[in-house]
Amino acid sequence: MRNSRLMVQGAAVLALGVLAAGCSSIKDHRGYIIDEALVASVQPGVDNKLSVERTLGRPTFTSQFGKQTWYYVAMNTKQKPFNRPKTDNQSILVVDFDARGNVSSLTREGMTKVVRLSPESDKTPTLGRDRSFFEDLFGNIGAVGAIPGGGAGGATGGSGPNGS
Repeated sequence: MRNSRLMVQGAAVLALGVLAAGCSSIKDHRGYIIDEALVASVQPGVDNKLSVERTLGRPTFTSQFGKQTWYYVAMNTKQKPFNRPKTDNQSILVVDFDARGNVSSLTREGMTKVVRLSPESDKTPTLGRDRSFFEDLFGNIGAVGAIPGGGAGGATGGSGPNGS
């Protein structure tokens, strides 16, 4: 009887352990693994693209326009059960190069550039004015087809392409 009681208690503890493990958050690291010693060895004015690539590896992505910039992106995510992963911490190492391919600056950015978008909601935040349905519907009445400076143009003395 005592052994069966211990087995039931052991099974209950095991079941609680399995349930608790299923409810825990999942933590994950995505992207570049930053090695502080290697980052500290990259010096502006001394290193170039080849030495940076040999020291830090290939960048996560590079700029396509403007000044030459390499980005090394690292992020930590958390995921609660039955939810999507959310960015918990992000670090971006930004390496700027001059026209000759030498390192001009080395900076870090964090969570300030992370934007949380919810595509399932009914509204998407945008820049600009918040207009009502009726402002959208009737807002352009009188503005479409209006000729600047007044006058109707046409056959009454306009200066069109044919000289009329």
